[in-house]
Amino acid sequence: MTRSAGYTRARILRADPLTPIPVASWLPEVIGGQALRKSLTVLSALLLGTGASAAAPALPPEIAPIPVSMLVDLSSGQILHARQPDLPFLPASVTKVMTAYVAFEQIKRGTLKPDQEYVVSAAMARDWQGKGTSLYLKAGDKVSVDLLLRGITTVSANDGSAVLAEGFAGSLPVWAQLMNAEARRLGMSNSHFHTPNGWPDEGQTYVSARDLVRLADALIDRHPVLYRRYFGHKYLTWNGATGRNHDPMIGVVPGADGIKTGYTREAGYNFLGSAERNGRRLVMVIAKATTPQERGAAAKALMEWGFSAWKAQSLFAPGTSVGEAQVQGGARRSVTLVSPKAVQAAVPVDGGKVVSLRIAYKGPLVAPVKEGDRVAELEILTSAGQAGRVPLYAGYSVAQAGTLDRLVNGLVAFFR
Repeated sequence: MTRSAGYTRARILRADPLTPIPVASWLPEVIGGQALRKSLTVLSALLLGTGASAAAPALPPEIAPIPVSMLVDLSSGQILHARQPDLPFLPASVTKVMTAYVAFEQIKRGTLKPDQEYVVSAAMARDWQGKGTSLYLKAGDKVSVDLLLRGITTVSANDGSAVLAEGFAGSLPVWAQLMNAEARRLGMSNSHFHTPNGWPDEGQTYVSARDLVRLADALIDRHPVLYRRYFGHKYLTWNGATGRNHDPMIGVVPGADGIKTGYTREAGYNFLGSAERNGRRLVMVIAKATTPQERGAAAKALMEWGFSAWKAQSLFAPGTSVGEAQVQGGARRSVTLVSPKAVQAAVPVDGGKVVSLRIAYKGPLVAPVKEGDRVAELEILTSAGQAGRVPLYAGYSVAQAGTLDRLVNGLVAFFR
C-alpha cells in the first residue's frame, strides 16, 4: 500500500481462475464530504476491454403499466431496473414479510422456538377468525410457531400473523414496535409498520420498493435455512383444508422461491419476488398493479428479462481476498477484505462488461478489528451504467497495537 495526499490506496486482488486485471489508474475520493476528512475511499479503476458503452437491455412491454417496479441482482447489488423505487405505497399482505423477518430474528436469538405453542385468545378469534385469508383459528386452539409461520408465508394468514404477534409480544402494537425497530436497523427509511399483516389501517403501514429489496436481502442472507423452510411453497394443508399460495412465479418461473403477494382495494396488487439460478439471485418488486393478471405477467416477464438479458460476470470466489484496508493503532497496519459469498457483476448479454471496481471504506479503520466485521464495500460499475455495492468483511482479527507494534509501525511509516 502507498500513501499520497492524505489518501489510502490499495490493490484490488483477483480470484483464480481469472487472470489479473491491470490497474489503470488510482482515483482517491473522500466519503461523507469534506467535513469527514478522516473518511477515505480506497479506489482501483480496473478496465476490462475497450469500446463503446453497452446500452441497458430494453425492458419487456409487460412492465410498462406498472407504477412502481424494481429488479436488483443481489450478487452484485446492481439495480437492473427501477421505477419510483422510493415512492411510499401500501404493501397489503407484503407486510407479512417483515413479520416473518422479526420472527426469524427472534428464532436466531433463541427467544422464539418453532415448536413452542400459543393459545388463541377469545379476542384474537373474535377479531381475526375468517377475516380475509385465514387459518380459521378458534378460541382455545393451540398452534405452534412453525404452523403460524407456514400459514403466514404460504396462505397469507391474517389470523396467524395476529396470533404470532400477540403470543410473542403480548399485543399487536408492541409487535409493530419490533417491526419498526428491525426496519430501522435495515435502513428502511421510507417504511413504517402499524399491523402485523397489512390489514388496511388508513395508510399507517407503508413501504417503498427499495426498502422491500433491503428486507428481502436480509431475510435470505441472514436466515437461509428458515427462508427455504417457510417460503416458496405452493400449498398448505391444515385441519383437512388445503390453501394455495398466490405467488405468480412459484412452479412457473425456474428458480422462483418466493416471496409474498399482497392485495387490498386501496393498495392494488403487489408482489415481492425472488428467484435463484446457478448461484445468481434476483429480487423484484411489483406494486400498484390493477389486476392479478397484470401483476403476474409483469413479474414473470421482468424476472425472465433479468436472467436472459443480463449475464453474470464472475469476479471473486467465496472467501477470496478482494483487497486491503488500512488499520490505525493495530498490531497489523492493514487487514485483508473478503466476501463470504461469490461476487458477480451483471452485464448485458449483448456486449456488456465490467468497467471498474473500487473498495470504499471510512478509514483508516481503528483497532481492534474483529474477524467477520463488515468494514468496507466493493463498488462495481458496468458498461451499461449499472452500479452496485457488495459488503466486504475483515478476513482476520487485528488487535490493538502493543508497545513494540507501535514502535515498528512508527518506523515503517517514517521510512515510507
